[in-house]
Amino acid sequence: MVRNQGGAVASSGETRIFNRRDQIVEGWYFALPSKDLRRGQAKPLRLIGEELVIYRGEDGETRAMQAYCPHMGAHLAEGRVQGNSIRCMFHYWKFAADGRLEDIPCSSSPLPRKAALKTWPVAEKYGMIWIWTGPEARTPVPYVPELKDVETEAMLGNRFTKACHPNVVMINAIDAQHFFSVHPMARRLAGKLRLEPYDRDTHNIEFRNSTPVPRNSLLNKVIAKLYRGPLTYWMSYWFGTTGSVTLGPDFLHFHIIFALRPTPDGQTEGQTILVTKRRPGPFGYLLSRGFLFATKMVGDYFAKGDTKIFQTINFQLKTPIAEDQAIIRFIAHTEKQTVANWGISARPQVEASRRGAIAAPELTARRREIHPSEDHGDRV
Repeated sequence: MVRNQGGAVASSGETRIFNRRDQIVEGWYFALPSKDLRRGQAKPLRLIGEELVIYRGEDGETRAMQAYCPHMGAHLAEGRVQGNSIRCMFHYWKFAADGRLEDIPCSSSPLPRKAALKTWPVAEKYGMIWIWTGPEARTPVPYVPELKDVETEAMLGNRFTKACHPNVVMINAIDAQHFFSVHPMARRLAGKLRLEPYDRDTHNIEFRNSTPVPRNSLLNKVIAKLYRGPLTYWMSYWFGTTGSVTLGPDFLHFHIIFALRPTPDGQTEGQTILVTKRRPGPFGYLLSRGFLFATKMVGDYFAKGDTKIFQTINFQLKTPIAEDQAIIRFIAHTEKQTVANWGISARPQVEASRRGAIAAPELTARRREIHPSEDHGDRV
């Protein structure tokens, strides 16, 4: 067992949340690019094992709801958006933006109050639609700390899949040792990184390098003049699955967000998002776009060296050393997250519910047992 200021941390096989495919943390997860959902359009979405319908109302706002109509289970993405509501195609049941049933056109009976749909908070930022895996969002969408209070420009980078859990992918950026073996250019510049942890709140932890550029070569001596203090290398992690990286000289910082989500089989689906501050005017726009493309090149360099490792790793921190303190602190922080009643995490409850449900043929058979004189035929 490993101990540090954040508490006791066991190996990944003994953790409650970290690197556990059956535990989904409550937080923001990327869903799909904003441009892929038009006004008045509905789409099916399977997000981390949860079946949803996502649609954009006439007011331009996006909603996310349970996928299946509570009447007979038709998928609502087959229906149509009406105003800011959505109508099922099967029997035309209509649901308001908050999930309330508001119309059954072929019935004069009172609307069944139980026939409401569960909804989830939705936000749009960086050209991406995000969904909160809980009843009420507790934090804003993950952001770059340095750009929190300024207008930004963003560009979607690479989509990727890694054959390990998002928690393990997140660890990579705070694993100072691997820069010496996997990223030779970074090794020459970074020297010996010392990543200091800062718990910002329950959902967010930051790591900031505190060591200067080593002056061990003529090139490094020149580069060191671009920094007034330590080499800029900062990470801000949210929910253990999404993080931002800030690096670069004092006059030009590059910002990359790594938005990750787990798959039911324990792998990672990811999206890189490149972010820079918005600059005024046409020239400022072109300058910002240029910085975003330069940021993509920086991100591609670091991603390239790690790809092979993520395809075969079986992560277990069995023999930690002093240089693993940032990783240990991250694991401790992840263990404090709230588990959502969502998709993969909720599956045991769903399976139990299904075992308790009675399918139509079984229901007919039971009725025959109770009333053997009734001739039900093949009717359901």
